[in-house]
Amino acid sequence: MFHRLLVALDGSATASRAFDAALTLAAESGAELMPLYVIDVPIIPYDAPGFDPSTIEDAFIEEGKRIAADAQSRMTARGVKGTARTVEAATTGEDVAHRIVETAREWHADAIVMGTHGRRGLQRLMLGSVAERVLRRACCPVLMIPAQASGATRVQPAPASADSGPA
Repeated sequence: MFHRLLVALDGSATASRAFDAALTLAAESGAELMPLYVIDVPIIPYDAPGFDPSTIEDAFIEEGKRIAADAQSRMTARGVKGTARTVEAATTGEDVAHRIVETAREWHADAIVMGTHGRRGLQRLMLGSVAERVLRRACCPVLMIPAQASGATRVQPAPASADSGPA
């Protein structure tokens, strides 16, 4: 089924649900898991005297380390192999979605797992979300996990049977 799963993390509840799904899928299929946190420091005008922009970057780096360490700990507890990573989006126009897709490509991921905020109405029609950009650019299947479950929350692979071949 899957040998390598990349799961995108950002500290949100939706990303946590995506990690739970990826962790279960990896544990059940024996896949290697790469939790990925992308540091994306927003461009902010630094006109304020005494303002040090490195404090914002340091905060994102620390958050990434904390999230990656938590993911690694949970993987170890479940017996899932893999390594959590924290990477930076380049400041030259590269965005989080691009970094996720490029990391998946470089690592030869079989699938990307990530959360999406199940938006409705006009917001859903608007372009620009990280999840949508990943879905459009991905080199492999993308499993989107909604912010809240509606109905069945567990997807199980069909059991293999001897007569499942072509008829």
